[in-house]
Amino acid sequence: MKRRPDAFFIGLALAIGLALLFPGPGARGGFLHPELLTKAGVALIFLLHGAALPFESLKAGTLRWPLHLVAQSATFLLFPLMGVLFIHTVGARFPADLQLGFFFLCALPSTVSSSVAMTAAARGNVPAAIFNATLSSLLGVFLTPLWIAWMLRTEGESLPLGGVILDLLLWLILPLVLGQLSRPWSAAWAARNKPLIHRVDRGTILLLVYTSFCESQRQGVWSQHGWGILGATLGGVALLLFAALQATQFICRRLGFPPEDRAAAVFCGSKKTLASGVPMASLIFGAHPGIGLILLPLILYHTLQLAVGGWLAARWGRR
Repeated sequence: MKRRPDAFFIGLALAIGLALLFPGPGARGGFLHPELLTKAGVALIFLLHGAALPFESLKAGTLRWPLHLVAQSATFLLFPLMGVLFIHTVGARFPADLQLGFFFLCALPSTVSSSVAMTAAARGNVPAAIFNATLSSLLGVFLTPLWIAWMLRTEGESLPLGGVILDLLLWLILPLVLGQLSRPWSAAWAARNKPLIHRVDRGTILLLVYTSFCESQRQGVWSQHGWGILGATLGGVALLLFAALQATQFICRRLGFPPEDRAAAVFCGSKKTLASGVPMASLIFGAHPGIGLILLPLILYHTLQLAVGGWLAARWGRR
């Protein structure tokens, strides 16, 4: 049976295309008011995440600490180190904003939905994957801006770290907590309306992508660098994904993880979140003129990780 193209991928392409053709509404000062829309969209996404996530699923996966240590170390230590190595290797061949985009990708937390879905498809340890992916999202509120601040400091720039973390706590963690606290009243509604929550979540991300690329287009970022940068970025993210998959599998084999735990560790340790990454980029970088270029590695990595991860999960599931 022929598989239909993923509607979200089509939506990403349309959002970017619209931003390149009609940047005015989503750029700073446009009628969409991105400076307000960004924060409202981020809060909505995480409020829905909190309402839809059963706390019981988190408790069930807390005991496999070697697995958690491997996954979190891969996400917040191995990946940033690979990002530093990659940036030093490509040097000035990549523009500065794109280099920052690669490092931002490497510093992000893991994704929740696809990590859990692929672990399930591979017949892996699903409760541990849920716990790991959620823990990664919480740690990312602090560790991602810390890594970005460090990278900017090495380039002679600065990041108002306290203000950024406060923004992330206010617009990410607080709505997530409120969503969890609302579960005695909202859990049944969230269970009945999963497709609606999914559409609202994805639609909000597409809107944030649109406004991010609008600002870059208005500032002339794409006309400065040309479209050859797209192929180079795709090659770079493919290299990072391959290295992450190989490294996490090697570590899991050396530690003697059973296949169920290995699947959870590999999928949680090699994934990067678009759902949290786009809102975090909006809060961390604000109206940075190169934010579209900064987001490009994340968008391409997200597409590639789903394709490769889906194939790998199906292969492990059959085995």
